Amino acid sequence: MQAVIRSSLAALVAVTLAACGAGASASTPPRTGTQTQTATQTATQTATNSAETTTAPAFLPGTGRPPVTIGDKNFTEEFILGELYGQALTAQGFAVSLNKNIGSTQVTTQALQDGQLDMYPEYVGTFNTDVADNPRTFTNAREAFSAAQRYAVAHGLRLLRPTPFSDTDAIAVLASYGAEHHLRGIADLSRVQSDLALGAPPQFADSQTGLLGMQSVYGVTPAHVQPEAIGLQYQALQSGSVQAADVFTTDGELASGQYQLLNDPARLFGFGNVVPVVTQAALLSEGPAFAHTIDSVSAQLTTAAMRQLNADVNIYNMTPADAAKQFLLAHGLLSG
Repeated sequence: MQAVIRSSLAALVAVTLAACGAGASASTPPRTGTQTQTATQTATQTATNSAETTTAPAFLPGTGRPPVTIGDKNFTEEFILGELYGQALTAQGFAVSLNKNIGSTQVTTQALQDGQLDMYPEYVGTFNTDVADNPRTFTNAREAFSAAQRYAVAHGLRLLRPTPFSDTDAIAVLASYGAEHHLRGIADLSRVQSDLALGAPPQFADSQTGLLGMQSVYGVTPAHVQPEAIGLQYQALQSGSVQAADVFTTDGELASGQYQLLNDPARLFGFGNVVPVVTQAALLSEGPAFAHTIDSVSAQLTTAAMRQLNADVNIYNMTPADAAKQFLLAHGLLSG
């Protein structure tokens, strides 16, 4: 039976070839229009597709742009911010160098002017007072940002979008102490000031945005001001050696819920939203994706998020790089 089938198939093929004629020999490809490809064309297209797949990262928005240097100042929160912005930009193809722990505001801004830096994260209140030398008291964050932006643009800089979080000084008490004495705002401390010990860094006692301001704005004069190094205020609160302390609003310890920040309706401590400071030359050379990437990171940095990042590093001993990477992955900012 198999022999019969093979014989029949052979006959069918012979009839078919005869019908095709000499003009359609096996060595001549059929001419059926542009939709038909030769084996060579197909192989060439496959190789092209493969090459496009392999070189896809070359099409990231930062690819081929000039190298950019980011600086961060000399404390934990700045280390984290530098890593956040640097890693997010790197994921988008930008060639980033991170100048870690470069120093104070004065050192950082000088490096920006000298061309050693292209960008660094600053606090809008600090920018106004220490960079723009503007002593004005602002009623809201928008006013503070607008004033800082005017100065920046006039000096070859640009401030990108501010973060939702604002890191300023604040007065903290144990949550239990606040509930016991019905404390809501700083002014309420006047009811307990005769027995109140306040823990704060030494410079707080002589500052208009410190003890002097508490006295003139809120009418609060603690019975005792106890010098405390930054970072040790929470231990003093826990031990009971002080009942109130000068802290920062994004301290990692505040993520625990054990402490209460007293309201500051007069904005004695100002505004501390982070504004990435970038040279206008860098914005021009790096293209729109550069600012967009930075803004995308800033938009995720709420007060709760920044407190947790600070806690990850200062309390749980993560490195700033690892804490930043974990945060960016969780928010889809390393997908590049």
